[in-house]
Amino acid sequence: MPKTIGLICGSLRKNSYNRIIAQSLTDMSDAVQFRWIEINELPLFNEDLEIGGDPETVAAFKSAIQDVDGIIIVSPEYNSGIPGALKNALDWASRPPRSSVLSRKPVGLIGATPGGLGTAFAQMQIRQILEAMQTHILPFQKVLISQVHEKIDSDQKILTDEKTKRYLERYLQQFIHWIDHTPVLD
Repeated sequence: MPKTIGLICGSLRKNSYNRIIAQSLTDMSDAVQFRWIEINELPLFNEDLEIGGDPETVAAFKSAIQDVDGIIIVSPEYNSGIPGALKNALDWASRPPRSSVLSRKPVGLIGATPGGLGTAFAQMQIRQILEAMQTHILPFQKVLISQVHEKIDSDQKILTDEKTKRYLERYLQQFIHWIDHTPVLD
């Protein structure tokens, strides 16, 4: 039975570079199925909204995370940090504490930006947040795609840079292996 990987894009922009990068993953392996997990309709996190149970969009979001074997987050960096929409989604996914849908879930991180540093600062923050949520983040692997606008065809919405494609293919294979070999700690 093939593994299912959820894709979360940290950008809400219609023609997001990161969505194009995430979409390119879906053509890289027949060994897995991909499922988009959208964050654009989640309300701003507020514990008061949990009182009567999760709002419908939040419940659907959490269910989508629960139903996959692992998650790859593909996110830009805004002002040297994590996009607000992604932070909001992670806050919702962190509930309830110590038994959230992301607890012990294998997670990979990829980021792309037109800038020169990739998404190093955002990824550090995302890792810190995921660590607090007790996820199993793929260790030692970073995909920091800089000058992304030169590596994609925005009109066709495809990744065109062969070196980046090969790097993403290797990362995806490592992530699939990580799903199968994630340590189980009690």
